[in-house]
Order: sequence, then C-alpha cells, then structure tokens
Amino acid sequence: MAARSGEAVWVEKYRPASLKEMVGQEAIVPLLRAYAAKRSMPHLLFAGPPGTGKTTAALALSRDLYGSEWRQNFLELNASDTRGIDTVRTTIKDYVRTSPLGEVGFKILFLDEADNLTQEAQASLRRLMERYSGSCRFILSCNYSSRIIDPIQSRCAVFRFRAYSPEAIRGQLERIAKGEGKRVAPEAVETILAASAGDMRRAVNLLQLVASHTDEVSAATVKEYATVPLRREVEGMLGAALAGNFLEARDRLYSLLTDRGASGEEILRAIHGYLPDISDALLPPRDKIRLIEYLGEVDFRLAQGASDRVQMEAVLAHVAAGAPPKTP
Repeated sequence: MAARSGEAVWVEKYRPASLKEMVGQEAIVPLLRAYAAKRSMPHLLFAGPPGTGKTTAALALSRDLYGSEWRQNFLELNASDTRGIDTVRTTIKDYVRTSPLGEVGFKILFLDEADNLTQEAQASLRRLMERYSGSCRFILSCNYSSRIIDPIQSRCAVFRFRAYSPEAIRGQLERIAKGEGKRVAPEAVETILAASAGDMRRAVNLLQLVASHTDEVSAATVKEYATVPLRREVEGMLGAALAGNFLEARDRLYSLLTDRGASGEEILRAIHGYLPDISDALLPPRDKIRLIEYLGEVDFRLAQGASDRVQMEAVLAHVAAGAPPKTP
C-alpha cells in the first residue's frame, strides 16, 4: 500500500526506534536487549512469517548498540534483489573488511530474506561469516530457516519470530489511531485483526489505507478495502461446498477472487485456518486429514505458478464431492 503524496508511511513512522519500544515477541526481545547492554552478540538468524518484527528488531538492536553512530555501522541488504554470489564477493566482502566506528568492536550486516540466496552464495557467505566474525556480525532474516544451509545455521543464534497476538496488534493500532487523530470503531479493529492474521505490517497498512479515505474507520470500510478473505466469507464458501452445492461455492470463490482481489494463496490459508473449527459432524476428523493433505498439494501447485481459479475450484470440488447426498 502506498501512502498518498506527502503522507508518511505509518509502518515506518511508528516503527519502534529501540528494543524497549517493541511490542510482542516476549521471548526474543529481552535476549536482544541483553546483547545491546553487553555490547556483544553472535551472528543472529531471525526466522518467521512476514510482518512479525524481524527487520524492526534488527534496526532497534543496532540503534541501541551504536546510538547516533548506528548508520555508520549498519548495512541492510535484501537478498531478493541481490541473491547471487557476486553480491557476496563484492558488496558484502567490501563492507565486512572495513573497520567499525565508535566504541563497539564490530559492525552489523543485516541480510533480509536470506532464504532467497542461492546455495553457492550461501556457501561463500558462510566463509565470510567465519573469517570476519571479529569485525562484523551478521543478522540474517528469513521466512523459512530450512532454506538456510546448516553451516550457516550452526554459526548463528536462531530466533524464531511468531505471528503477533491480537492484543499486541490491537494495542499498536490504537496508539496509531490516537496519534493520527482517527476514530476507529472496535468492530473495525476486530476486522483488521481477522484480515491481518498476525501480520503487524499488514494490519498497519490496512488501517492507513482505510483511514486515508475517511476519518471514521468502520468495519464496513475495512472490509471494502481488505484484499484478503475474511472468516465469514470463507465459512460461507466452505459451508456451501460441504452441503454439496458446488455452484454456489464457486460463485462465492469468484467473488473473493474478483470483487475482493484475494489471491489463491490467501484463500487457501484462510481455509486451512478455518478447518479445525468445523464440527466433526459436518466434516469427520479423517476427512479433515485428507483435506489438509490435499491443501498441501494445491499449495505446492500455486507456488509453482498454477492458476488460482482452477486450483481453488479443485479444492471446492474435492470438498463438495465428499458431501453427503441431499435428501429429496
């Protein structure tokens, strides 16, 4: 979401400047604060879903370590943009070979989305981490730690970030709304929580998107601008499929894809999250297991570039085919 011209992006405007200001991640932040207090730390690996504070934690840690000199001792790179070995051999190597400024004896290189690095680039990075550990500490951020080679993982303290709790996101949204002078209805906050699914960045961006069009944020306006399927809509779509009404379920799917602009991956995640709450009378446990297995196959196909519409229709057909026959 892009802010209107001249308007600050709230994700950056309200990003915590210190570890003391971070909300959530109670098992991680105290350890990072201890590193800052001792001015000593190992290489770090931050793993977890998007929007859970990995980048914020790296920036806040560097500010707490270096104070006003943090920009001179901190380099951020995104491995999605520079994923090959040439980046490791040039940009990263040139940076780690220079001396730090100030009283802290090392600099920090933050490599975001490190799981996008090629295997060859990771192997080269591992050698740099080993050779220049005295002058530079690496913080690697990734969504999937399984994509990071074992030699790198063994050299890092691994921190696993979890999705934010509803309470943490609710508190941040209320602080932002108060700071921006916006009136946000409690129902709107709950709708944002449902749409963001523990992603703080998505929640804040959605709040700013809606608030940029109105001073009073309501549940209806949030639903209008949210691009992810909400719980009620997924319930209605699956309910129709479970009743054997494939055509109605397909119509609801098309509405999500076209009217709401939701992607196949978002709908699939919403279905996966809703499955445990379906009563056993409506969908027996064994059928839930088979359906979850099938969702895994569809998720792989979507990741390989398959059609959202065709794959999600296949899911609904799979559900509807297992529905009991209608009584006359």
